[in-house]
Amino acid sequence: MNPKVLHTMEFSKILNRLSDKAQTSMGKRLAEELLPSSDFEEVKNRLASTDEAYHVDRLKGSAPFGGIRDVKSSLHRARIGGMLNSSELLEIGDTIYGGRRLKRFLQAAEEAHAIPRLQSMYEMILEARELETAIKSCIDDQADVMDGASSELGAIRRELRSGESRVRDRLEQMIRSSSVQKMLQDPIITIRNDRYCVPVKQEYRSNFGGIVHDQSSSGATLFIEPEAIVSMNNKLRELKLKEEREIEKILLMLSAKVAEQADPLAVNVDVLGDIDFTFAKARMAHEQKATLPVLNDRGYLKLKRGRHPLIAPDKVVPLDVELGNQFSTIIVTGPNTGGKTVSIKTIGLLTLMTMSGLFVPAEEGSQMCVFDAVYADIGDEQSIEQSLSTFSSHMTNIISILKNMTPKSLVMLDELGAGTDPAEGSALAIAILEHMHSMGCRIVASTHYSELKAYAYERKGVINASMEFDVNTLSPTYRLLVGVPGRSNAFAIAERLGLSSDIIHNARGQVKEEDQRVESMIASLAEDRLTAEQERNTAEQLRQEMERQRKAGEEQRRRFEEQKEKLLEKAEEQARETVAKARAEAEQIIADLRRLAAEEGAAIKDHKLTDVRRKLDQAAPEKRQKTPARSASAKPQTIEPGDEVVVYSLNQKGHVVEEVSTTEVMVQLGIMKIKVKKSDLELVAAAPAAKPKQQVKATVKRSRDENVRTELDLRGANLDEAIMETDRFLDEAIMSNLGSVYIIHGKGTGVLRTGIQEFLRKHKHVKSYRLGEYGEGGAGITVAELK
Repeated sequence: MNPKVLHTMEFSKILNRLSDKAQTSMGKRLAEELLPSSDFEEVKNRLASTDEAYHVDRLKGSAPFGGIRDVKSSLHRARIGGMLNSSELLEIGDTIYGGRRLKRFLQAAEEAHAIPRLQSMYEMILEARELETAIKSCIDDQADVMDGASSELGAIRRELRSGESRVRDRLEQMIRSSSVQKMLQDPIITIRNDRYCVPVKQEYRSNFGGIVHDQSSSGATLFIEPEAIVSMNNKLRELKLKEEREIEKILLMLSAKVAEQADPLAVNVDVLGDIDFTFAKARMAHEQKATLPVLNDRGYLKLKRGRHPLIAPDKVVPLDVELGNQFSTIIVTGPNTGGKTVSIKTIGLLTLMTMSGLFVPAEEGSQMCVFDAVYADIGDEQSIEQSLSTFSSHMTNIISILKNMTPKSLVMLDELGAGTDPAEGSALAIAILEHMHSMGCRIVASTHYSELKAYAYERKGVINASMEFDVNTLSPTYRLLVGVPGRSNAFAIAERLGLSSDIIHNARGQVKEEDQRVESMIASLAEDRLTAEQERNTAEQLRQEMERQRKAGEEQRRRFEEQKEKLLEKAEEQARETVAKARAEAEQIIADLRRLAAEEGAAIKDHKLTDVRRKLDQAAPEKRQKTPARSASAKPQTIEPGDEVVVYSLNQKGHVVEEVSTTEVMVQLGIMKIKVKKSDLELVAAAPAAKPKQQVKATVKRSRDENVRTELDLRGANLDEAIMETDRFLDEAIMSNLGSVYIIHGKGTGVLRTGIQEFLRKHKHVKSYRLGEYGEGGAGITVAELK
C-alpha cells in the first residue's frame, strides 16, 4: 500500500486509536504496524477474527491481559545461557499465569459462541505450570528471592539476621553511654558501604577509634565504624557474600529451567500479542459503534450511513453511497466548504479500515470491497522546494496513478483539473476521467467544472453527485446527494444577502439559455429528490413503528412465558412440599411397622396391619382428576338423595343430602352443605363393591440383598429432604448388612455437605465418614462406614 495514500487518508490516526485499545506492548506494536491487505482471503480472516472477539467482548466482557509482558528478550538470554535476574523471572512467571488465565477465559467464552480462529490461537498457548510454580516458589511479588527458595539460603539469612541483631544491640549500648553521646552528632545507627556506623563529630575523631567510611557534605560529621564491631561487621559481610552466591545459584537454576522452554514460551508471547491485538480491534469497534461489513472482491461498495471515524459523533453527517453496480464513477460537484473532500476521504478511509480487518462505522448491511490498491490525489500538494505549482503537483500524482492503477483499483481525485485555465482544466479532467473509466476501475472525483456535469450525464456508468446546500440558511448540510449535480446557488445567495434585484436580473441575462435550462433541471431534480427523501423518511418511520410494535409484542410474549415458568416452578415447589410431607408420614408409618414387628415377634396382627396400611394410603396425596366438560347434548339425568355427584362449577365431588325443589338440591361437600342447581351436577356411577381383604403377615428379616443400593444421590434436594432420605437409606443399608455407603451431595455452596456430615456424626449406626478420594467424586461425595 502506498504510504502517501495512508498519510493522505490519516490512517495513522486510526492506528493510534487502535494502539490505545491494546493492553500489552505486543498488541500495541501490532496495532502500530498494521497495514491494509489486498488479499481477499486474508482480509476475510482478519474480519472474522475481529468478529469473534467482538462477540466475546459483548457476551463475556473484557478479556484478561493483566500480568502479560513481552519477555522475548529475557527468553533469548536464557536460551544462550545467560542468568536472568529476579524481576525478569517474575515477569516470565506472571506471563505464564496470564496466558493460562486468558486461555481459560476463551475456553469458557467458546461455550456461548463459536470462536474457531481464536480457538486455533489459544490452543497454541503453553501452560508451563511446573516452571511457573518453580518461579513463584522462589521469587515473591516484589521480585525478591524468598528464604524458602533453598534450605541453604534460609540458613544463611537466619544467621545474617541474628548477626545484625547482635551488632545493633552492641551499638545501642554504645550510643546510650553518656561518654560516647557527647561525641556523636546524633544518637543513631546508620549504614555506610553495607557496614554499621555511627555519626561522630569531626572534633572527636582522634578520641573515637574505628574506621571512617564516609563524611557529611559539610565535613562536620564523620561516619565511623567502631573498633568493637569491626569483626562483627566482617562476619556480616561474609554472610552477605554467601547470600549473594546462593541467590545467584538459585537464579541460574531457574534460568536453566526457562531455557528448556524458551521456544514455546516465545510462541506464547506472539500468540498473546495477536489475541490482544484482535480484542483491541473489537474494543475500537464497540467505541465507534462500528459493524462488520459484507465483503466482496467484485468492486462493489455500498455504505449505509457511513461516518468518518475521526469526526466527533455529534458533528459527523452520515454518508449513503453506492459504487460499482450501475455506475463505477461518481463525480461530485458543488461549492467549496460543502464537504466534498470529507465525503471522498470517508469512502477511502473506510475502505482502508476494511482491508485492515477493522469494522466500519456504518449501519448493518454495508458492503465493502477488497481492492488491489487505493490511490488518492487530495489537497494542495504544492512543493516550494521542488518548485512545483498546485497544478503541477496534482498532475505529478495523477501521472503516477495512471501508471500503476488496474481495473481492481479505487481512485479518489479531489478538485480534478484545478489550478489552471478553466477551459483547458475541464477538458483535461474529462480526458483523465474517460481514460480511467474505460479501464474499469472505481473512481470518486470532485470538481468545480460544470462541463463535467454534462459528461457524467451523457456517459454510461458515470453518475453525478453533489453536496446539499440549504439556500434558506446559506449553509451546507454536508449531505451527499448521489444522482443530483451540484448547483452554483450564486444568484440565490446574492439575493438572500440583499443584492439589488435589477443587478441579479441583469446577471441572469448574461447566462446562456442552455446553462439556465441546466440549472432549472438541476433545481427540479433537487426538488424531486427532496420529495422522495421525505417519503422515504415517512416510510422509514412507519417501518420503525411496526418494528417497535413487533418488539413490544415479543416482549409481552416473553413476559408471559416468564410468568408461566414462575407459576410452573411455584406449582412444582408446592408439589415437592406435598410429596415431602407424604414421605415423612410414610416414614413414620414404616417406623410404626418396624416397632410392631419388634414388639410382636415379627408377626403383626391383622387388624393392626390394616390400620397402618390405611394410614399409609391416606398419606399419599390424591391426584386430582380433570372433570370433563359437560356436553350440551347430554341426556337429562335423575338426581336423588344419597347419590354421589360432581359439581361442575366447583370441580368437587359430593353427596346429595336432600331435594330442595324440582331444580335444586342440597349437596354435602366435605363439612359444608351448599344449594346447587341440578343442571350444575353430574351423577357419578357407583363404585364396584370392594373385595374382601386377605390376611397379611409382615416379617422383618435382616439379610443382604444383591440389588440393594450402595449410593444415594441427593443433588437438588433441600437439607430437610436430604436428611430424611439419608436416614431411610442408612436403615436399608443396615438391614442389608452393607459395610460402607456413598452419599452424593455435590459441591455447590457446601450447605448440603455440612448438614449431611453433621447428621452422620450423630447417627448411631455410622462408625466414621470421609470425603471421597480422587476417582470417587472428591468433595462432592461422602463415604460412610457402618457399624
